[in-house]
Amino acid sequence: MKYKTLVFEIENSAAIVTLNRPEKLNALNQQTFIELDHVFCETAADSSIKGVLLTGAGEKAFAAGADISEIQDLSLEEGRAFSIFGQNVFNKIEQCSKPVIALINGFALGGGCELAMSCHLRIASENAKFGQPEVNLGLIPGYGGTQRLPRLIGRNAALEFLLTGNMFTAQQALQYGLVNKVVPAADLADAGRELLDSILAKGPLAVKYILETVNRGLNMPLHEALRLEADYFGTACASEDKKEGTSAFLEKRRPQFKGK
Repeated sequence: MKYKTLVFEIENSAAIVTLNRPEKLNALNQQTFIELDHVFCETAADSSIKGVLLTGAGEKAFAAGADISEIQDLSLEEGRAFSIFGQNVFNKIEQCSKPVIALINGFALGGGCELAMSCHLRIASENAKFGQPEVNLGLIPGYGGTQRLPRLIGRNAALEFLLTGNMFTAQQALQYGLVNKVVPAADLADAGRELLDSILAKGPLAVKYILETVNRGLNMPLHEALRLEADYFGTACASEDKKEGTSAFLEKRRPQFKGK
């Protein structure tokens, strides 16, 4: 597929996905959602890809929201379908079995903030700004913002930003736990690659199982989630990676994982 709104590259086992509408501050239109859906299907199917770095083109924005011109005339049913389609794409990112790291290089507002939240980890540049300003338009977030933001930063802080539409800074995002790290803009790409490489050096099956147990377990009662963890722990115990990892530890050498 030839992408119109994204740049898709593979570099050293990592897919680098760049939202590429800098003239629109990388606003998310329907074409972007279609292409993100395709990219993450391709990523899941390609065994040579071990992780994903997701960012925005230019120096101003990761993604400054949805394309308002596509929302203005939506009816009730059209709006519901519009929301569900976007949610399904972001769910696919969140449920990806390979680590996905958002590199937030500017504004992450509305749908852009929701996109960042669907990634597993987030690194922000010092100039990044976050927010869910939909209330200013007489709208609510439609791509998971009312659900993921409270889960990530807590109900009280989330309600403040959802109800006021106010933006918050990268340092506030770090304080609230929305991002994992804040770095100078010039260091953002390197920080993302360093974090991804540190993950990819671990047992690939263990990484996959951790992502799956966390994603599934968050929606379960604790006793069911613990049983899920035990099931995956048992599966990991039967893997060649576990044998290699434990042997390497006891032999004081670096493990050579094969993802088996």
